Amino acid sequence: MLRWTVHLKGIPRKAYHAAVAVGHRFYCFGGHCVYNKGQIGVHIFNTVSLLWMNFPPLTIGRGERRLEVPFKRSGHTAVLIEDTIYIWGGVKYYKGYCNVLYALDVDTHRWFKPRISGTVPEAKCDHSACALGKMMYIYGGYHVLTGCTNDIYMLDTTAMVWSLINTRGTPALASEQHSATIIGTKMFVFGGYNYGYNNGYNNIQVFDTETNTWLSTPSAQLLPEGRRRHSAFACNGELYIFGGHNFDRSFNDLWRFSPETFSWKKVVPKGKGPRRKSRMACCMIGDHIIVFGGYTPDDLYILDLSASLMTLCKLAVILYGVEQSELPHDIRWELTAMTSNCPLKRDSRPTKTNRRLFQ
Repeated sequence: MLRWTVHLKGIPRKAYHAAVAVGHRFYCFGGHCVYNKGQIGVHIFNTVSLLWMNFPPLTIGRGERRLEVPFKRSGHTAVLIEDTIYIWGGVKYYKGYCNVLYALDVDTHRWFKPRISGTVPEAKCDHSACALGKMMYIYGGYHVLTGCTNDIYMLDTTAMVWSLINTRGTPALASEQHSATIIGTKMFVFGGYNYGYNNGYNNIQVFDTETNTWLSTPSAQLLPEGRRRHSAFACNGELYIFGGHNFDRSFNDLWRFSPETFSWKKVVPKGKGPRRKSRMACCMIGDHIIVFGGYTPDDLYILDLSASLMTLCKLAVILYGVEQSELPHDIRWELTAMTSNCPLKRDSRPTKTNRRLFQ
């Protein structure tokens, strides 16, 4: 049973950011405050303690090491491969578009810039990125000279070699602000838009990574409204999309797509979920979907895909105002965490004193 279980308000404020799940935490990079100078902002949310932590800026001396930390940006992507998060693309207005690959070691929390070779993608923003094994795929996006694109680049993170994939089949529509999600060995692209089609696409386009082929797909009878700036995730072999925006309005609906039947179904979780959202981040951690930020009041929601009896009982205690003084300490702490706006911990680097927050 799908149910919205947690709603937390407070900082940080984010839109056009990128996020990736690492264990029971998720890392959030950058956002729409692109006029300020400095390093990219990094915030970490612990889904156990329900606390935000701020990754402090690195103190870097003079020299080339300064270039190993990405600058503030929006419209970029982040993927996790093994123990490394790769940041690519994005734009900062006074610095322009970026095609430099940056990496963050999640064990040491140190940035570095890998040495790469091959055919490097042109600098762009509002593309999509997904990981399959040790490969990172970059699809579409917007380039200042060529506009919206529909090319696919692959980065082999073992050899650190970029390659432009020579695809077969009918190419996907050039777009930006879409989503690309890996299910099995196929990449499912949904939504996005191109100039002249401002309400956004609502079709599914499927790319087979084994044969490098865009597949011919049937037409689904029931379709979500066309949109962009939405979020997508895969669960149990199915694709979910949430929220998004077109030029008429924003959305807060949840849809499920089955690759086997090539059909959509609208899903209505129980509980009070987010208001209409676009350009938020969405991460799956276990059986929980974390929805954070976007062009609405900055808050965080948790969607439980299989709410346990314990979770339902805690929700009942909150809903009906049940006296908590006789409850076990751990339960009272969890109830407080579920209903309190969490303060931002300023020092989140894993030291001897705060390492337990990262466990």
